[in-house]
Amino acid sequence: MNKEEFLKLFSDATRMQENPFHPLVWISGTPQIGNNVYIGGMSEVYAKGANVCIGDDCDIASFVVINCSDSHKKLLGISKEIDCQDIIIEDHVYIGTQSFIGGGIHIGHHSVVGAGTIVPKGIYPPYTLIVGNPAVIKPEYYKRLCEGS
Repeated sequence: MNKEEFLKLFSDATRMQENPFHPLVWISGTPQIGNNVYIGGMSEVYAKGANVCIGDDCDIASFVVINCSDSHKKLLGISKEIDCQDIIIEDHVYIGTQSFIGGGIHIGHHSVVGAGTIVPKGIYPPYTLIVGNPAVIKPEYYKRLCEGS
C-alpha cells in the first residue's frame, strides 16, 4: 500500500478530510486558509455554520483548536440553536500549542497567541500579544519590533 492509498483509507475510517497540512489535522466545513500556512498535528479547524478565515503565512502549532461553534446553551436548553460566529485570523499570526480560538474572535496581523491561551471573544489589533489563562492582552506589543525589520 502506498502513502496515497493509506491516507485515503485513514480519511475514510476517521471521517477526517484529507488536507495539505498534516494527516492528523481535523478540518470540518470549508475554512478559508491562506498561502504558506502551517498547521501542526492534532489540531482542529471547525468551520461549520460560520466563516473561518486564516490569512497567509500563519503558524498554528500542534493541539490547537479553532472552533466557530458553541453548543453549551443548546445542550442546557437555554437556546434552540448552536451559536456559530465568524473567526478571522489575519496574516502572519502565530498560535501556540494547546490554545483555543473560538467564534467571535478577530486577530490582527503580526500577532502572537501564547501556548495554552484561551482567547476571549473580541477584536485584537495588529501586533498584539495574547497570552495566558485568563488571557493577558498586550495591544501592539510587537509593533516596534516588526516595523523595525
